[in-house]
Amino acid sequence: MSSEKMDTRTRILESTWKLLETGGGNSVRMSDIAKAAGVSRQAVYLHFPKRADLLVATTRHLDQVLNVDARLEKSRHAETGVDRLTAFIEAWGNYIPEIHGVARALLAMKDTDSEAETAWNDRMQAVRHGCAAAVEAMKRDGDLCKDLSARKATDLLWTLLSVRNWEQLRIDCGWSQSQYVQLMQSSARRLLIATTD
Repeated sequence: MSSEKMDTRTRILESTWKLLETGGGNSVRMSDIAKAAGVSRQAVYLHFPKRADLLVATTRHLDQVLNVDARLEKSRHAETGVDRLTAFIEAWGNYIPEIHGVARALLAMKDTDSEAETAWNDRMQAVRHGCAAAVEAMKRDGDLCKDLSARKATDLLWTLLSVRNWEQLRIDCGWSQSQYVQLMQSSARRLLIATTD
């Protein structure tokens, strides 16, 4: 791919990111994106044949720009399942504020916009995958609560770490970011780790 195409593609992704963050959940049309990126609608469709493709690519672009892989490094290389759980919650919990504008827009749009729903589900499945990896590591170590299957434990952790829960605790309840991360870590440990009787 030529550098001109890369530049155009990046410009489209950056413009979509900005429109989602500042749009307050209003539907973002391809024509809006083209105008913001300074390209034709045809150029947008050349790079992203479907709006869903563009929205998914934008969320993945955020992950690349914000270096999510580096943030997850500690979790992915943790020696124990409990350490992996703790590190994953820290990484994801501290990532939410940086993607919150786009997440808020997709959440607001997803119930009436199937393409926004596709983008939202794509990213939330990535979070679920991280939750499942932490749970599987705890199960491997024999530390997973005996009353929970790996699936149920993943369900619980994924729900606990939802963007909506972060919004409620940080914005509505006024928790600090460090309180949020610490209390999610301790809550997850109490819910998921086997107790010794």
